[in-house]
Amino acid sequence: MSASDDGSSHLRVFMTADAVGGVWQYALDAAQGLRSNGVQTILAVLGPAPSVDQAQRAEAAGVTTIVTGLPLDWTAERPEDVEAAGRAVAEIAAEIGPDIVHLNSPALAAGVDFPCPVVSMCHSCVATWWAAVRGGPLPDEFVWRTRLVQNGYHASDRLLAPTAAFASATAQAYDLATPPVVVRNGRRALSTSKTPSGDVFAFTAGRLWDDGKNVAAIDRAASRASIPLRAAGPLKGPNGAEVEVRHVVALGRQTDAEIAASLSAQPVFVSAAKYEPFGLAVLEAAQAGCSLVLSDIPTFRELWDGVALFADPDDDEAIARAVDSLASDPSLRRALGTAARQRAMAYSLDAMCAGILTVYRSLLPSKVNPASLKGAAA
Repeated sequence: MSASDDGSSHLRVFMTADAVGGVWQYALDAAQGLRSNGVQTILAVLGPAPSVDQAQRAEAAGVTTIVTGLPLDWTAERPEDVEAAGRAVAEIAAEIGPDIVHLNSPALAAGVDFPCPVVSMCHSCVATWWAAVRGGPLPDEFVWRTRLVQNGYHASDRLLAPTAAFASATAQAYDLATPPVVVRNGRRALSTSKTPSGDVFAFTAGRLWDDGKNVAAIDRAASRASIPLRAAGPLKGPNGAEVEVRHVVALGRQTDAEIAASLSAQPVFVSAAKYEPFGLAVLEAAQAGCSLVLSDIPTFRELWDGVALFADPDDDEAIARAVDSLASDPSLRRALGTAARQRAMAYSLDAMCAGILTVYRSLLPSKVNPASLKGAAA
């Protein structure tokens, strides 16, 4: 029996996630924020199991997790593997009996019947990634992945996207009659010390192995910049992708606490991404009061225009110049850091959860108690 059937004030959501990158942060933050609005979230994890610190974070957030061992759609070798994973996820959902299924891997909805309305989050996809990073016709291995994502989009009751720019790109890539609903990501602010050190350095974080992050340009810029550039994140991905760096200081994968320690120093935060549907790492840096040097792409302009320095992602000289201009001007660095922090307040966890709850409410049958959606946006 679902929570709404017994007349309780709680809403039960079955959500999928993976522990590889930003989806994990999104899912945990969403689950924690929704919990304060009377929503219980059960999190099904696909792909590699969460690390010890990730599992501890989920436990601290009060999130029930199910480690499925099922393959991720973007690492699976065959379409049949993704379709089988979708059926397995639907079976788990049927056993749990949720009010809403929230898929962070929309391909799982392709050809599958779920027991309740399905909300799919458009975090990223290989079609829009390829268009932004490579260009030209899709390779064969991306064609079937794109087909599954498209089928999953059409099978979902509602699509969400973290920015208007990415909603537009998604609608165009998949010929959607209605673009996804824009619900901007929010992020639980990391616990920083508020005591910047005297050392000035540049910093970046994320899935460094992903060509969309364009770490190669950051590495070249590091050879030109007057200050050290440190990079947190794995250099090798679960799909076999790998990047080599020579000039940045590679820190490897770091916990939230370790990243928070770096951001506490308020370094110049750099992202040269060619593809970034939102950019949670940028938001974390802005929340910490870091000045931002960002690639001039539509999503970053939408979110951070007026409070960051922008450079062409292929122009490592321009990236280095922007870094050096902030490194040599403490007043400008502080001013842009303050402006970024103020802008980040608009991308709060409360705002994200209110947006998600509004979408949930639009799909729920009238028998659901409105009290279960306390705190949702009107």
